[in-house]
Amino acid sequence: MNKGNCSSVNEFIFLGITNNSEMKVILFITFLFIQFVTLLANVGMIILIRMDKHLHIPMYFFLSHLSFSDLCYSTAIGPKMLVDLLSENSSISIVGCALQFLTFCMFADAECLLLAVMAFDRYQAISNPLLYTVNMSNTVCYLFLVVVYLVGMTDALIHTTLTFHLCFCGSNEINHFFCDIPALLLISCSDTQINELAIFTIFGFIELSTISGVLVSYCYIISSVLKIRSAEGRFKAFSTCASHLMAVAIFQGTILFMYFRPTTSYSLDQDKMTSLFYTLVIPMLNPLIYSLRNKDVKEALQKLRNKW
Repeated sequence: MNKGNCSSVNEFIFLGITNNSEMKVILFITFLFIQFVTLLANVGMIILIRMDKHLHIPMYFFLSHLSFSDLCYSTAIGPKMLVDLLSENSSISIVGCALQFLTFCMFADAECLLLAVMAFDRYQAISNPLLYTVNMSNTVCYLFLVVVYLVGMTDALIHTTLTFHLCFCGSNEINHFFCDIPALLLISCSDTQINELAIFTIFGFIELSTISGVLVSYCYIISSVLKIRSAEGRFKAFSTCASHLMAVAIFQGTILFMYFRPTTSYSLDQDKMTSLFYTLVIPMLNPLIYSLRNKDVKEALQKLRNKW
C-alpha cells in the first residue's frame, strides 16, 4: 500500500445492493438459498466424480475442478454479502478487500481457462477417439491444470497489486457489494490508466485466447460430427457438448459485458445486478446444467441413490 496521502483510508464500506430494509430481507433469503444450492451442488459434483470410477476420465476431471473454481470464487463473495445485508456495518479492511478480490480474480480466470481446456478435451474425444487416452493422458491433464491455476494466480496478483497500490484518499464508500476493480477505480484519487490498460491487455488476452480456443475446438468438433453417418451418432456427439456450450455462453458473455468497457460507461447501480448473476448465480447453474443434461452424471447419481 502507498503511504502518505493514501493512508487516510484504512477500510472500505460497501453501499451494497439496496438501502430498502424489506428488500434486504428478501435478497438475504434468496441468496442464502442460492449459496446453499451452490455449495451442495458443487461439493456434490466433486464427491460424485471422485466416488464413481466411470467418471474418472479427463472430461469429468476438469468438470470437478470447474466446480471447485465455482465454489471458491462464489464463497469469496457470497457469505460477506449475506452478512452485510443484515448488518449495519458493511465495512471491510483493505487487506480483506485485497484478499477477496485476489481469490475472486484467480478462480474466475481459472474458470475461463478450464472452459477452454474442456472444449479441447471434447475435440480430442470426438475427433480423435482412438488416440484420446494418449492425447489426454493423466500427465497432460495435470499439466493443463497447473497452467490454469498458475495463469489465474499470476493475473490475480498483477491486478491486485496494481489496484491496491492506488491512492484512496477521498471517499472509502464502494458502490458495490464486493471488491471489484471497476468500483475501486472509481473511488481512487490516482491515475488509473495503467489499471485499465492491464484489464484490456492481460485479462483481454486471457479472454481472447480462451474464446478463440473454444471456437476453434468446436469448429473441428462440428466438422467431425457432420462426418458421422448415423443421425443417432450425431445427436449423441452434439449432446455431450451442449452443456459445455451453454456454460461457456453464459459465463463468457457476462464477463465480456462487465469488464471490456471504458470506466466512463460504467453504471454500477445497473452493473451490480449483472455482478450478482456471474458471481453467485452462475456457480449454482453450472453443476445443475451438467448434471441435468449429462447421461453419465445422472447414471452415477442413480447408482449413488441405490447404494443408500
